Amino acid sequence: MNESEAPLIQRPSLDAVRDDFPALHQQIHGFPLVYLDNAATTQKPRQVMETLARFYSEDNSNVHRGLHELSNRATAAFDQARVTVARFLNAPHPENIVFTHGTTEAINLVANAWGGKFVKAGDTILLTEMEHHSNIVPWQLLAERVGAKVAYVPVTGDDGLLDLDVAEKMLAQGPKIFGFTHISNTLGTINPVRELCALARKQGVVTLVDAAQSAGHMPVDVQELDCDFLALSGHKTCGPTGTGILYGKAELLESMPPWHGGGEMINSVSYEKASFKAPPARFEAGTPNIAGVIGLAAALDYLENVGRAEIFAHDQGLAQDAFQRLQSIPGIRLLGPATGRAGLVTFALKEAHAHDVVMLADQRGVALRGGHHCNQPLMRKLGLASSVRASFYFYNTADEVDRLIEVIREVHQFFSR
Repeated sequence: MNESEAPLIQRPSLDAVRDDFPALHQQIHGFPLVYLDNAATTQKPRQVMETLARFYSEDNSNVHRGLHELSNRATAAFDQARVTVARFLNAPHPENIVFTHGTTEAINLVANAWGGKFVKAGDTILLTEMEHHSNIVPWQLLAERVGAKVAYVPVTGDDGLLDLDVAEKMLAQGPKIFGFTHISNTLGTINPVRELCALARKQGVVTLVDAAQSAGHMPVDVQELDCDFLALSGHKTCGPTGTGILYGKAELLESMPPWHGGGEMINSVSYEKASFKAPPARFEAGTPNIAGVIGLAAALDYLENVGRAEIFAHDQGLAQDAFQRLQSIPGIRLLGPATGRAGLVTFALKEAHAHDVVMLADQRGVALRGGHHCNQPLMRKLGLASSVRASFYFYNTADEVDRLIEVIREVHQFFSR
């Protein structure tokens, strides 16, 4: 595929998009940077960086309790950010949105606040075998604490699909919650979220969707999916690190006790006890990441301007091209479905360790990811210690896929001598 044939971003043009990302325009070891580690974190457009700089230069103040102009401005921008996030996810109300430090904290919040109240000894917490550690460990900790057990919907093998028949049978056994990823960060599998939520709802099972790899890459509508909880990270959506979002249905958030205490989540405090505000303030203890949240809103506005449907088509096109061309390299093992995959490819070379592949690619200016991708249980199931991942975003080009293929061929030839 050459660049003119690729499903490129049309609104605005790809060149204009790339101009918004200063980090893309640099040399690494004498080569133009090809950044293909977007599943770990995305680059940031200048519009987000300018928003952060403007906040710290002009409006820096704490929010909600200040009585001066700077605090008024900061509070207005912070509250507007919640409205922006609600619109981005099509949440019914801004009060459905809790700001967190990332997907990991959002899932821990649900595990501790909701799970701590509603999951009891003998209950089952249902996950899938493709979850990353952040959607496994919080539930294991909860299960150990209360005497529950964790069960997993199986993955069918290298093609990386969930066994939906088994999922339906396991849901019929009445787990308390079903937590699953929207897009696997290793397999590139796009799970049928709406169908899975419907199966769970039919059995009265609460659902949590890990949207860390999907929310910045495709339209995500929480009302259309009808999920109970959904978590995402700001830094994977062109926003600042240390920001994240938990969406929750109002009745569930209102049923949950706080999990951290202090600051803005308080209604009143005596020496004996405290009372707490309604959600989402109840779950946002202490001074929030004000600048980060405002920067995250700028990032979501940016993505909406580019067009999330266009981003999805672009990412998928690049990944599908890479997947097909990598198949021609002898000894390569590709993970995940051959078609209908998200914008990433993961593979292992028979002759070379993943870290060696990534280090040699780096010497050619190509930034990849090597290791277990926080998916140790899945990698063990697949019989792999590590793999290489190339993850694409809307600012990547067809020429950069060419560079990826070229460098992987070089690595293969080097280790095949």
